[in-house]
Amino acid sequence: MPKMSSENPLFRSTQSMPMNQPGKKKPIGIDWAKMVGSFVFAGRGLWLVLRRENNARVHLLATCMVVLAGAFFRVSAGEWLALLLLIALVWVAEAINSAIERLVDLVSPTPHPLAGQAKDMAAGAVLAAAIAAFIGGLVVFLPKISQLELLW
Repeated sequence: MPKMSSENPLFRSTQSMPMNQPGKKKPIGIDWAKMVGSFVFAGRGLWLVLRRENNARVHLLATCMVVLAGAFFRVSAGEWLALLLLIALVWVAEAINSAIERLVDLVSPTPHPLAGQAKDMAAGAVLAAAIAAFIGGLVVFLPKISQLELLW
């Protein structure tokens, strides 16, 4: 085993060190291969949401429209931040909703009132996020649209 003082402990791989030995502490460091793998799995999850969820494609269209409108109206940095946070809120809610729906389908293959309620609640969270994003979009874009109409 290499000397600990000569290697950087923050960038050591933890794969070569057994974790289940009594008295052994988990090393401090970043397992880069594991982290890259996590990003691959997360990207696959987003791709699955986009490919299999109709509402996610609607959210993608809305995201593109908001980004284009933001560029057209030259929104401020603060407005971009608000818009991006609201967009992220909707996407996170949609991904969690999709995961909950899949999990409910797995554990309750036959219709059950509680399974239906769980799906409805998760969908309600997406609706709440989408309404918040819509209202936030109105707050950012309505003043800019009204100024545009004054020019006509």
